[in-house]
Amino acid sequence: MDESYQEYINRVARLTLPSACALQLQGIQQSPKFVDGKAVSFPGYSVITPPAAEDDVNQRFYQQLETLQRQLFDGLGQNFFIPLPTTSFHFTLADLIWDESYRQVVKDNPNFDRELQQQVAASMNEYQAEWDHQPISWQLWGVITRPRAIMACLVPKDQNSYQSVIKLRRALYQNAGIIGLGVEQQYDLTAHITLGYFDHIPDSLNRDRLCIVMSQINDRLIESELPEFTLKQAELRKFEDMIHYNRESDWAVVNFD
Repeated sequence: MDESYQEYINRVARLTLPSACALQLQGIQQSPKFVDGKAVSFPGYSVITPPAAEDDVNQRFYQQLETLQRQLFDGLGQNFFIPLPTTSFHFTLADLIWDESYRQVVKDNPNFDRELQQQVAASMNEYQAEWDHQPISWQLWGVITRPRAIMACLVPKDQNSYQSVIKLRRALYQNAGIIGLGVEQQYDLTAHITLGYFDHIPDSLNRDRLCIVMSQINDRLIESELPEFTLKQAELRKFEDMIHYNRESDWAVVNFD
């Protein structure tokens, strides 16, 4: 389902253009993941990199993202943007299941959590055994909007870095045991780190100004050396909301070192 390396590069490059920004902003909505600026219950599982608070390798990268987040918050001049705690920043490698889909499957199958953990471990162990030991690096490309969030968008530093992530996703999404649990791939990869979500969208929102702010940030990034993100671990994490991502010590992990 995921694209080729060149297709990915071409698509993501277009997402940061001012024309794309203007189009994306027409459809933004309040996120149901927050109420009155506070995270609400939104349970599920993903395979992600360790959150920033636990990632010793990419602290400089995350400091630069914190600067971007502050520029957005200051530049927008509105209270509709809910910035995430920087300690929760992470790169989502594969979404698995969330919200109502997760609630329903747990109701139908009380053993779901353990069965999913076992199947993810089987996929990740198989992937780890076949990993080619080449370094995996991604780069910050720019900020983009999605219907309910603003994200820092990433591009692979080279083709191997892209294929390494795609192979991991395939190992998960093509595992018959995972599919049998009702988990399936729903999106192509758009590598990102979420910076914040939209709260109530005011009628007076100046979308042109928002687009200018984001375009200026992207222009400055392109003119400078792109910050790099080094992928060192992929972990199965369970989340209760969009701030807290937890794991047990025996849950699946892939080490890229």
